[in-house]
Amino acid sequence: MALLPVAEALQRLLDGATALPGESVPLADAAGRVLADPVVALRTQPPFNASAMDGYAVRAADVASAPARLSVIGMAPAGRGFTGSVGKGEAVRIFTGAPLPEGADTVVIQENVRDLGGGSIEVTEPTAEGRNVRRRGLDFCEGDLLLEKGRQLDPAALSLAASANHPSLNVVRQPLLAIIATGDELLPPGSALGPDQIISSNAYGVTATAQSVGARALDLGIAADRKDAIAALVKKAVKAGADVIVTLGGASVGDHDLIHDVLTGEGMQLDFWKIAMRPGKPLMFGRLGDIRCIGLPGNPVASLVCSQLFLKPLLARLGGRSCRQEIRTARLGAAMHANDLRQDYVRAVVREDAGALIATPFGIQDSSMLRMLADANGLIVRQPFAPAAEAGEECSILMLR
Repeated sequence: MALLPVAEALQRLLDGATALPGESVPLADAAGRVLADPVVALRTQPPFNASAMDGYAVRAADVASAPARLSVIGMAPAGRGFTGSVGKGEAVRIFTGAPLPEGADTVVIQENVRDLGGGSIEVTEPTAEGRNVRRRGLDFCEGDLLLEKGRQLDPAALSLAASANHPSLNVVRQPLLAIIATGDELLPPGSALGPDQIISSNAYGVTATAQSVGARALDLGIAADRKDAIAALVKKAVKAGADVIVTLGGASVGDHDLIHDVLTGEGMQLDFWKIAMRPGKPLMFGRLGDIRCIGLPGNPVASLVCSQLFLKPLLARLGGRSCRQEIRTARLGAAMHANDLRQDYVRAVVREDAGALIATPFGIQDSSMLRMLADANGLIVRQPFAPAAEAGEECSILMLR
């Protein structure tokens, strides 16, 4: 099978992927979720003409010039408006958020009022009609479209939906990613290792990648290198309602690389296998009914780079989100050899120098070296058959952080 270009692999993997159906969740649980339906105001805000300041509700005609003496006939705290009417020469003590009493058309702030005692005040500064008053519907009116479908619910959007009297919202269902690690040599972190064993680490990075775009992750653990053991976990993933199944390792062509046989045996239709990229050549993709199956390489760096390039955009699209890789232009901080037929993603440290970005690749790029990936903040993207490049030449960078 020929090696598939990265761009074509991504296009085929995303083909037909659309936002999952919506589900209603309480407003308190909706932070960070994506709206499956637009949000329309169920009420008007403010629902009445309201005072924007602490002061006195009066008729503008009585305070057009100053000083002006008025009689205080009542009080209007927030949540308990004054039920009478303000007439000529009268005022009502009012507080922020309280309804403007009938007859009043402006609010004099308390700093511009002197208490004369005996229920009388003196207004010391003229105040025009409508000052310090929030008109009914200033923010929104019942029936207004407030939030578009597809909006991610940030703090302001959540508060707006609450103000519009929505106790719950219809949001895109979070994609469920089921993760299956394979390998007799793998043990979970904290284990006492035998002479032929290593720690299983890839699932943690893949889980974090999924969570970064709002997906849920179900880690089904480590399957032994037996078809029945792997098939049992695949069945668990299907039963759990996974939208995407990711396998870690075992997707290559060795005697113990069993993933392809197991998944096709469960009914997966293979789409592609092997990508023209480094690291990450043995990437597999297929469909098991509506479930998308991705076989990630076992090498830790290859697994995480492929997660960034393929898994993250897929889960984002299923979750109704956009996911754009941050590609920037930089200058090489060191010379690089000519490239072969595969697209390279070279770990590098990217720094700013005199307003320009400098990307310096690490000298060793072995795909088992996680520490180098943790230290890198970018990947130099080199096209297939790119010629040798000297330090200072322009390059493309996929920023990681």
